[in-house]
Amino acid sequence: MLLSLIGYDPAGAWTKTMPGVQDLAAWKNPSGITWINVEGLDMPEEINRLAEIFGIHPLTVEDILDHTHQRPKVEEFDNYLFVAFKVIRHSEGFDFEHISLVITTDTVLTFQEKPGDCFDGIRKRIMNNAGRVRRMGSDYLAYAIIDAVVDEYFISIDSLGGEIEDFEDRALDEKDDTFIQDIQDIKRKLLKMRRAVWPLRESISMLIHFDSKLVSNDLAPFLKDLYDHTIQAAETIETFRELIAGIMEINMTASSNRLNKVMKVLTIISTIFIPLTFIAGVYGMNFTFMPELGFAPAYFIVLGVMALVALGMVLFFKRRKWI
Repeated sequence: MLLSLIGYDPAGAWTKTMPGVQDLAAWKNPSGITWINVEGLDMPEEINRLAEIFGIHPLTVEDILDHTHQRPKVEEFDNYLFVAFKVIRHSEGFDFEHISLVITTDTVLTFQEKPGDCFDGIRKRIMNNAGRVRRMGSDYLAYAIIDAVVDEYFISIDSLGGEIEDFEDRALDEKDDTFIQDIQDIKRKLLKMRRAVWPLRESISMLIHFDSKLVSNDLAPFLKDLYDHTIQAAETIETFRELIAGIMEINMTASSNRLNKVMKVLTIISTIFIPLTFIAGVYGMNFTFMPELGFAPAYFIVLGVMALVALGMVLFFKRRKWI
């Protein structure tokens, strides 16, 4: 587990990596905002000690440690707000990480499953006093964190959009043996993204309508803008799902058409050979008294009749535009 702190107020900012929870109290920023980031959930004892320091409810600790596969949500307690959501990592494939956020009047705690995050831009703005983050409260920092996550959603969505464009070309390629497997993989990714984005939309809506001292009225315009971005991401995911369904339908139609063409050729060949088989069957019955059997050119005459029958059927099929 890695414990890092950033403290700031309008006058300045500092950052520090902590060796353990026991030294945390000495570095808490009494005059401004403290952001405590926990990377890794492999030391539950330390996280429980951290929860005791900030008065975090045991049910919240259970959600942080054990319920990392739950849907995004927001809960209000007497002294803090708890927000859980998903981060999508797209650098090497698609990896979904659960992040928990605890918001108090002067502290924000983030709990990450894995090292590395998308919050470097926020850290730089704090240290360089860029933007309004150092002039705002802990609720604005929480908003900035969630906003960075939503921005990552759009990067992942754009990446998927490029893959879906490739599938539109691959849908008609009859030699593409991996098409079905790859498009099913995209469908699974879109489903996971939908499960991450839609509940977050509900959580942000709840934050907008919360009557809580931890969410100031000044934050409402930012939350509404974040809500709009989340809606846009969710609608884009739904559009991609519809596109994938359409591409799969095109692929199935193309495969069906190719199969129909093969079956058409085989049916025509079979139809042509039906009368030929009949003629061959008649003369293959080996009766003793068949006049043609004693006629010398009968073999060649029968072959000629077969050829004329086959040619006549082909011409008939072409005239009816069946071939």
